[in-house]
Amino acid sequence: MSKPVVLTGLRVNNDLHIGNYLGALLPMIDFARNKADDYQVNLFIPDLHSITTPVDYQQLQPSIQATVKTYLALGLPIDHQDINLYRQSRLPAHSELTWILSCFTSFGEMHRMTQFKDKSQQLGNERTSVGLFSYPILMAADILLHDAEYVPVGDDQSQHLEFTRDIAERFNKKFETELFIVPKPVKQQHEFFGKEQGLRIRDLVDPTKKMSKSDESGKGVIFLSDAPEVARKKIMSATTDSCSEVAYDYVSRPGVSNLLDILELFGGNKNDFIGQQQYGPLKQAVADVVADFLSQLQEKIQSVNTADIEKILQSGEDAATTTANATLQRIQLAVGLK
Repeated sequence: MSKPVVLTGLRVNNDLHIGNYLGALLPMIDFARNKADDYQVNLFIPDLHSITTPVDYQQLQPSIQATVKTYLALGLPIDHQDINLYRQSRLPAHSELTWILSCFTSFGEMHRMTQFKDKSQQLGNERTSVGLFSYPILMAADILLHDAEYVPVGDDQSQHLEFTRDIAERFNKKFETELFIVPKPVKQQHEFFGKEQGLRIRDLVDPTKKMSKSDESGKGVIFLSDAPEVARKKIMSATTDSCSEVAYDYVSRPGVSNLLDILELFGGNKNDFIGQQQYGPLKQAVADVVADFLSQLQEKIQSVNTADIEKILQSGEDAATTTANATLQRIQLAVGLK
C-alpha cells in the first residue's frame, strides 16, 4: 500500500460504554474523518477475539450489528475509499497466519504475558481457554496481515504490541527479507495518537478500577445503550467521599476526580465545581451532559438503515482480503507451504 496503515478493533461481546466511546471510538472516528486522505484506516470487528472468554454466543451477532450502527451513528465516513470496516472472522487469513506465527512462538513468551495472568486468575483454570493464552498471537496476525504501522494501544495492550514487533522482526531476520512491516514501538504509538487514546474512565461505584464491559452488576458503568434516565441514576449514586469540598486528586479523591473528568470530556468545565462545598450540583451537571449525549446518540443509532450494514461490511471485507491474502502468501512461500 502507498499509505501508512492504521488499524484498530474493539471487542463486541458486551455493550459499549462511555469509556470505550471517549478512549477508543471517538479518537478513531475523528482520526478517520480528518486523516483518511493520508492514511489507510482499517477498523475491524474482532469477533474471533470475542470468544476467547465465555460469552453469550447468541448475542454475538446482534452485538456486531449494534457496534456497526454505533460507528455509523458517530459519523464514521464509510464511503471513503481508504476506510475499511470488516469482520475479522470473514478473512480466513487471520486464522491461518495465527497458526503459522504460533509455530514460531515459544511457550515462555506467551506465559510471560501480564494480561493473560490477570485474566486467568479471574476466570480460574477451568474457564481459562487456550485461545486466551494465545490471544497475543492472533492480535499479531491482525496487525501484520494488513501491514499496519500504527495501532492504538492502552497500557494493557502494550506488551502485546511489543510481541508483535518481536515476531515480525524474527521472521524478517530468519528469512532474510522484509516479510512483515514492523509496527511502530509503543512510545511512538502514543505520540502519534495523542493523549486521548487509551483514556480510562473509572467505575462509578468503585473508582479505583476502570469502567469495564465485564462488570457483572453494571451499576458503575454507563453503557451507550442505557436509557438517559438510567444513566442519571447511576451518576447520582456514584461513589464520592466524605471530604468537605470538591477537589481534583486521583490519589485520594478518585470518585470525585472521575466525575470531574467525565464532565469535562462531555463539554463541561470542571473548574466551575472545584472548591464547591457540595457534591450534588457536580453530579447533576455530569448527569445532564451524559444523558443529553446518550439521547442524541441513541436517536442517531435508530436512524441507521440496518439493510446497509451487510453491504458495508462486505465491501470492507473484500478490500481487506486482498491485502491479507497477499501477506499470507508471502509467509506461506517463506515457510514452504507453497
